[in-house]
Formats: sequence, structure tokens, C-alpha cells
Amino acid sequence: MNQNEFVQLIAPFKDKVFRLAKRLLISTEEAEDATQEVWVKLWSKNKNLEGFNSIEAFAMTMTKNYCLDQLKSKRAGNVKIVHNNFTDNQPSLDKKVEDIDSLNWVEKIVNQLPEQQRLLIQMRDIEQYEFAAIAEITDMNETAIRVALSRARKTIRESMTKTHSYGIK
Repeated sequence: MNQNEFVQLIAPFKDKVFRLAKRLLISTEEAEDATQEVWVKLWSKNKNLEGFNSIEAFAMTMTKNYCLDQLKSKRAGNVKIVHNNFTDNQPSLDKKVEDIDSLNWVEKIVNQLPEQQRLLIQMRDIEQYEFAAIAEITDMNETAIRVALSRARKTIRESMTKTHSYGIK
């Protein structure tokens, strides 16, 4: 496989790899480094890539593992998930403030979730991966993924309800 073929092979999912790395590492520079490391590792295995069912899933698994290794080695327990990629259709100023406040609360709540639940929320609810792909990437059973996602969403929902109904009897 030459370089052009390799670039064409990774082009469809290169942005997903970067987004996952950015979501886990927060820093754009660290995410770029992680993405670069994944591409180097994939390139070094380019003769064996035909043996994989899904090169995208393999790349996502490599990205997840690399990022988790980086987090463990540098700053374990200091993961921050930021969700600010919503579209603005010119709502009123008070609606904008409410939306920003809600997103900040969701971010805080998601940051308090266990690492596995944060990863699953990222992959399923933000990146829109199918359960089968998530199962392949995380080496988890699909049923276990559904249960973990349900628990994470329930925690987020309960915390948001508690936050927004504060003082209301």
C-alpha cells in the first residue's frame, strides 16, 4: 500500500479520530498529537490492514487506548468533557443564556460520571456510533453498553431535574 492509498483509506474517519482524541484529552494540541500517533501506528501496520474487518473501529480503539494511556500517565482523574458544538438559530438572549447554563450543567454532570460512562456517552450520543461498533472498540458486550448508557443518562437527567427544580416545592 502506498501513501496515497493509505490517505484514501483513512480519509472517511480521520475527523472522528481527532474528535474522540479531543474529547478525551481536551487540548487541541494533545488531540493532534494523539491523532498523529494513531496514523503513524496504522502506517506501520499498513501491510496487515487488510486482515481487519473494520479499519475505522481499529483506529478508534487505538485512539481510545492511546488517549487513556496519556491520561493515566499525565493527569489521571482530570478529564473534562466540553460540549459546545450546537447551532445558533438566533434565539432570544434569555434563551441563549439558559442554553449555555444548561450545557454548563450537563458538562459538569458528565465530568462527574465514571470514565467508562463518559466514553460511552461520547461515542453513542455525540459521535453517533452504532452499538456494534462501540462494542468492538471498547471490548464490551452490547447489553452492558446499553445498561451503562442508561445509567449515565439517568444520572444526567436526575441531576438536571434536581438543578432546575431547586427551590420549587
